[in-house]
Amino acid sequence: MLSLRRPVVCMALFAFLFSLFTPTAYGQTKQQLEKDKAKVEQEIKNLNNELAKTKRGSKQSANQLQILGKKINERTRLINNLNGQMNLLNIQIVQTQDSINVMRSRIDSLKAEYAAVTRKLYSERGNLDKLVLVLDTKSYNTAYLRTKYFRDYSRYRRRQAGYIRQREDELMVATLDLNRQQREKSTLIVQEKRQQEELTKEQKQQQKLLNSAKQREKTLQQQIKDKEKQKAQLQQQIQRIVNEEVAKAAKNKKGTPTSTGKGGSTVTSSSTSAADAALSDDFASNKGRFSWPVYYKSVSREYGRYTHSSGGQNMNYGIDLVCASGTAVTAIFNGTVTRVFTCPNGTKGIIVRHGDYMSVYANMGSVAVKEGAKVTTKQNLGTVYTNSDGVAEFSFQIWRGTNSQNPRDWLRKT
Repeated sequence: MLSLRRPVVCMALFAFLFSLFTPTAYGQTKQQLEKDKAKVEQEIKNLNNELAKTKRGSKQSANQLQILGKKINERTRLINNLNGQMNLLNIQIVQTQDSINVMRSRIDSLKAEYAAVTRKLYSERGNLDKLVLVLDTKSYNTAYLRTKYFRDYSRYRRRQAGYIRQREDELMVATLDLNRQQREKSTLIVQEKRQQEELTKEQKQQQKLLNSAKQREKTLQQQIKDKEKQKAQLQQQIQRIVNEEVAKAAKNKKGTPTSTGKGGSTVTSSSTSAADAALSDDFASNKGRFSWPVYYKSVSREYGRYTHSSGGQNMNYGIDLVCASGTAVTAIFNGTVTRVFTCPNGTKGIIVRHGDYMSVYANMGSVAVKEGAKVTTKQNLGTVYTNSDGVAEFSFQIWRGTNSQNPRDWLRKT
């Protein structure tokens, strides 16, 4: 007699094994990955919008390079996210396939067992008349037990057939789930491939920008070097002109110098004309109250010694001011235009004498006065030069004899 408990125990064991493969933990991890993926994709979208704005403003900019770097990082995160999902999906596919194999094995076993019983009953159909087996007994108890056995065995066979149908249904569900997982994996593979292609393009774009930035940096360094060279040449030119003006003034003076004034300038008594002496005194008495020669936006370099980008040191004998294009240049005080000269970079320069003092106006685009002209305070002298990049930088200096002065000590506080 076949045991009635064996199929029930097998079914319970199968149900336990199948429960081990349920994707609850996978689902939670996958949900988190999909949430992270959506977040990263939104971040990439935001960076794309920001990058588009940057390109409209400046095709080659440090900001664009920075945004592109962030975008590459986010793209890499997205690829890692997709790979993580595929790894988890591979684990689930293996588990599902194992579950399917277990179910198929169990179904084959149930069917084989059911077929064996059916064949056995069919072969003994002539000897298994239920009524004869029940009645052909000497004991009522034996007849009852035989009747109960036939009833239980019939119930077992129906239940076994139901188990087979149920397992086949579960196998169908598991197979459909496996197909869904494989389709999902194929989708992830396509997405990962597309993201890899985008990443490669972005990395090439980043390298292109880096190369361009290096070239721009090299060009800028050369421009700065050239500008510093021109500035040094301009300063040598101004110093030469100042020395010539001082020598010329000394030659035109009558009498002999009697003393050396503060700062090394030559001071005379009777030899200096009353007008020049008065103008010098008047200029000195207004120290700290002169109006600025231009309206400026910022100070690009203060008076004094500085270290430039190439590592060398230069002396700035004045103050350099960044102005708006076309800014007017005005005289800071009454005086005489003693020089109108051309700077090394092709711009114009003016020197106005105020007795023993001189004010120097350089990097001008146009000049409105001539040499020998008398000028008054705030009189227009010309305009600031604007270069091809739209930068208007003006240089202003004050000298007392052959000694440079810090313009901030003489100009009105701003």
